Amino acid sequence: MNLLKAFLLKALSALLFALLSACVRYLGEQSVPLGQMVFFRAAFAIVPVLLIDAWRRELADVIRTERPLGHLLRGAISMAGMFLNFAALARLPLVDATAISFAALLITVAFAAWFLGERVRIYRWSAVAVGFAGIIVMLWPYLNLAQYAAGGSATVAATVGVVCGLTAALTNAGSVIQTRRLTDTETTSSIVFYFSLFCAIAGLATLPFGWIWPSGIELAVLVAAGLIGGLAHIVLTSSYRYAPASLVAPLDYTTMIWAFVFGYMLFGEVPTIYVFVGGAIVAASGIFVIWRERQLGLRRIREAEGPANIS
Repeated sequence: MNLLKAFLLKALSALLFALLSACVRYLGEQSVPLGQMVFFRAAFAIVPVLLIDAWRRELADVIRTERPLGHLLRGAISMAGMFLNFAALARLPLVDATAISFAALLITVAFAAWFLGERVRIYRWSAVAVGFAGIIVMLWPYLNLAQYAAGGSATVAATVGVVCGLTAALTNAGSVIQTRRLTDTETTSSIVFYFSLFCAIAGLATLPFGWIWPSGIELAVLVAAGLIGGLAHIVLTSSYRYAPASLVAPLDYTTMIWAFVFGYMLFGEVPTIYVFVGGAIVAASGIFVIWRERQLGLRRIREAEGPANIS
């Protein structure tokens, strides 16, 4: 247990994920094809994984697996999620897309009850309901039907982005559920490696549909997106080595702060009041779910230990 190191690593992972989103947002503005972005993001994410495992002399753990079909299923779900998430980032303000992505935590609660048989009590269901109310608040400007009557490509693009963002949250929640299943037998390195491999293959398959020859800056950002994404996953995993997930998970929401900073500084994006209010509601409900999980975990530990022996 090293709380300071855990918090610092978790905060660093939030910054890295926000940087990744900013890279994708920039590439979307440059009209870089979606499949090309996915390929570079996934292919170059493998590099930090291989380097760190080589340094640890644990390269064999990267490819060792007892459940190749499980990796294939997670890869397919995550691949869909990456395409959808990148499509949302290319069409929405950075902070909007980031805020919508946090719906995945709330959806995971429902999926855990349905697919893993986890017992979810009224407190967590209530938090999920409140969280989705926050999502409605965030999306309120996009629910104004009058704007669609006026038409316009920007309105259509934003609508597509919202749909992609919400669908990506669904697939990301599904990926979390499948990852939980894999962790029983698989190493973190193998999970990240096969996920990246399948996504890279899917991205490469879009080559015949019209990749572009990137400029020097675009190529640098494409490579950076992959390296940052791979490093972010490693740092995130490392943070859980030093403290329970329930303690450090709330720091995920600091990604919203970085998304606001990068969105404003790099793209001149100013979030609406709906995003601030809705994002705060979603963050509060998510933190409550995490807090509740920790309380239940502590209760199970006390029940397992039984009454203290009195000598």
